[in-house]
Amino acid sequence: MEFETSGGAGECLGILGVSGSGKSMTLKCIAGIETPDEGHIEVNGRLLFDSTKKINLKPQARKAGYLFQNYALFPRMTVMENITAGLLLPKNEARSRADLLLGRFELEGLENRYPEQLSGGQQQRVALARMLIREPEAVLLDEPFSALDTNLREQMQISFPDFLRSCKDVIMVTHSRDEVYRLCSETLILDKGSCIKMGKTRDLFLNPGLVQAARLTGCKNISPIRRIGEDEIIALDWGLTLRTAVPVSDRITQVGIRAHDLLPAKSESAVNQIALKVIQISEEPFENVILFTNAETSSAETQKTIWWKYSKYSGLTIPEKLFIPPENLLLLE
Repeated sequence: MEFETSGGAGECLGILGVSGSGKSMTLKCIAGIETPDEGHIEVNGRLLFDSTKKINLKPQARKAGYLFQNYALFPRMTVMENITAGLLLPKNEARSRADLLLGRFELEGLENRYPEQLSGGQQQRVALARMLIREPEAVLLDEPFSALDTNLREQMQISFPDFLRSCKDVIMVTHSRDEVYRLCSETLILDKGSCIKMGKTRDLFLNPGLVQAARLTGCKNISPIRRIGEDEIIALDWGLTLRTAVPVSDRITQVGIRAHDLLPAKSESAVNQIALKVIQISEEPFENVILFTNAETSSAETQKTIWWKYSKYSGLTIPEKLFIPPENLLLLE
């Protein structure tokens, strides 16, 4: 795997991948917790690991702050003791730094509490303070919101940009496309230990380019295609002829349609329309989910389910046909 991030205050690289793809292992190799078989790791011009040069700095020398999924606080230490544990500074200076972080993370008054006496969000903030008191050159976040309930997770994510502004190099691994889109300026797609795609987050969501990248960024409707013209394809799983907004290269093998990009058809003669044979209707807190197949084809090979999602408050009713805007088609390799 090979990647490089530009870094900078307020910038965060998100590593997105399924379980077992190597996300956490990547962070552990940067931090020195795990040792790669071979390779080269450099942070801000400092060489941390190079298999050919036999360089492998110890974790303490790497100046990398690592936030574990479960925060890894010492259960028999107070908040203050956790934050300053192992800090090689005079006691007064360590206390002064800790006091600043306690204020920044709204932990004043909790200095003498133990981890079991803290909420999940408070534990996370203690872990962040413990990491930042050492002034790391790189901040490594391993699924930092996974242990929080939905409400607390959203609250912490709202305050996350303020945290980023004080850090130069931040890498966050997650399996949540929403977290990546909301918090990361750049995104790396990891698959089976390899970087298959990297770029500006919003650009990558708009045009993932690869089937696996499309799936990881939330595209539920993907079909193999047959190219029948420069800008025309057949989606084989849906028995549907589609016009594209751009020419279709020979490298394109599949097409994707995001569930929110389907629109009620307004004209009988428009291209890229599909008739609905509704299979299932389900309701989520703020939107409806319709699972359907193409009503105008009967072949079992063209009856794969398609997802459509729309706001419950849009006033829409299920139409006979949906329209797929050509510009919203994802052409995938």
